[in-house]
Amino acid sequence: MRTMMRTGVAMVAAGLAAALVTGCGSDDSAAPADQVSGTVTVFAAASLTETFKELGTRFEAAHPGVRVVYSFGASSALAQQLQQGAPADVFASAAPKNMQQVVDKGEITANPVTFVRNRLEIVVPKGNPGRITGLADFGKSEPKLALCAEQVPCGAAAATVFQAAGVTPQPDTRETDVKAVLTKVTLGEVDAALVYRTDVQAAGDKVEGIDFPESTKAVNDYPIAPLAKAPNPATAAAFVEFIRSEQARAVFTQAGFDTP
Repeated sequence: MRTMMRTGVAMVAAGLAAALVTGCGSDDSAAPADQVSGTVTVFAAASLTETFKELGTRFEAAHPGVRVVYSFGASSALAQQLQQGAPADVFASAAPKNMQQVVDKGEITANPVTFVRNRLEIVVPKGNPGRITGLADFGKSEPKLALCAEQVPCGAAAATVFQAAGVTPQPDTRETDVKAVLTKVTLGEVDAALVYRTDVQAAGDKVEGIDFPESTKAVNDYPIAPLAKAPNPATAAAFVEFIRSEQARAVFTQAGFDTP
């Protein structure tokens, strides 16, 4: 199994940036331009941090006066907050299960739409000091290992791939979301972890990524939807439509996501 150095999230070409700023119409906004205003609050999976920040900047540029505010975290935790009444306009989850929990509570009226897909990759510190070669190393006691908590999407996906590989993992730590797991690797606190391949790419030359065949057994769909009690429904709808646009698709592809 070969080890591959990952580059950071690539900068979007100047032509794309211009298109995002000037491109209006049905793929940018689900509401008339004069209704897209104010602040839109987006609850989003931690693995979307880099891409959503980039896209938020582009959305604001296309709609002067609009401000995008994010709350990033584990999809399970965000879903729980929304079920408890946390105010937000849009929810983007790293797994349909957590989106469905919010739907079942009546917090979403529009049908959620899958806008990207993601899968896991082994991540190791630069230079691979633990000499990790594949998923089987997660069943050994010697390397220091980190995984997501089982109740969050990256942890559930990890459980699926370990079952497919016939490996019983022996993690030294389980973290609350994928970014916390990645931090353990970038700081050199563990020899290996499982994160999304987009997170490996975003970490750049601080880490190395190792593909493994079982990753295809646990591909995560990412659904997005405006919330029923959105304080700013017009801008929420416009943001969701923008995330589904061809311009946004190019950003996600650059970051390593698969698109439907």
